[in-house]
Amino acid sequence: MPDLRIDQSDDRLTITDADGDLTLAEYVFRPAHPTYESPRPYFSPIRTRAGRTVSLYRPHDHVWHKGIAWSLPVVGDENFWGGPTFVRGEGYVQLPNNGTQRHDGFERADASGGSPRVIERLTWVTEAGEAIFDEERTLAASVIADDAWLLGFATRMTNRTDRSIPIGSPTTRGRENAGYGGLFWRGPRSFTGGRLLAPGVTGGDELRGTRAPWMGFTGTHDEVDAASTVVFIDDPGNVQHPTQWFARSEEFACICPAPFFSEEHEIAPGEAMTLRYGVVVADGASDPDRAGALAWAAGERLGDLLGER
Repeated sequence: MPDLRIDQSDDRLTITDADGDLTLAEYVFRPAHPTYESPRPYFSPIRTRAGRTVSLYRPHDHVWHKGIAWSLPVVGDENFWGGPTFVRGEGYVQLPNNGTQRHDGFERADASGGSPRVIERLTWVTEAGEAIFDEERTLAASVIADDAWLLGFATRMTNRTDRSIPIGSPTTRGRENAGYGGLFWRGPRSFTGGRLLAPGVTGGDELRGTRAPWMGFTGTHDEVDAASTVVFIDDPGNVQHPTQWFARSEEFACICPAPFFSEEHEIAPGEAMTLRYGVVVADGASDPDRAGALAWAAGERLGDLLGER
């Protein structure tokens, strides 16, 4: 028997405990969002095994933030993040360049040990209507402890145009320390002011830009006397490993392994880029030692969960 289940409905996948009693995450693959928000699949809500919600959907300050989503603000001249685009010398400008990640279909496969795995096909389409990437995306999930489960995410993006496409960030276009872009998580409002965790260190916004194999966040919940932890793992085979991390605590809670934080990566015509990550969702507060142990356990499981590169 699988330890978790992935079920499909008209517009979403649902990840549940094997008995179906608790929904751990929903993955909306056909979102009904305006072009301005760069429509793309997203995970929200996301919950711990005790049922605590650790994600925020479409916050009023950045309506294009949606739980966890694969979000890239600088794809050549296109924006697959949402909202305005950072333009060197001008700041943020709303341009007609908000692209869409179009869901085309699913395939299913079983990960090692019986955990569920789904392969999604997508096409990246600019606001002007040009298809620029074919994507194969792998989603998987597994229990790694009584109080923690692991979400696996992998992407293989193939350039279908006749030109090289650079992928970067606002920092590569001139905005200091704003290297966001990648698998972006937005945490609950109550997590604001929580603790960022990295190997051997606990801190806040000063950890933004750190290079590390993993980064975590511990926050507290409203209404209940409880805390939860989210830990992201950067796969050793990724571009520019260990990655730099875009993270916040003071303004709002977020983590993003940002492989294009300070350096653009070009994908030539017909070539592909592959990236893989793990996200641990755990009950309880953590220090760097516990977060590191969760990251290690996830790393040991991630290869079997996502399959061969």
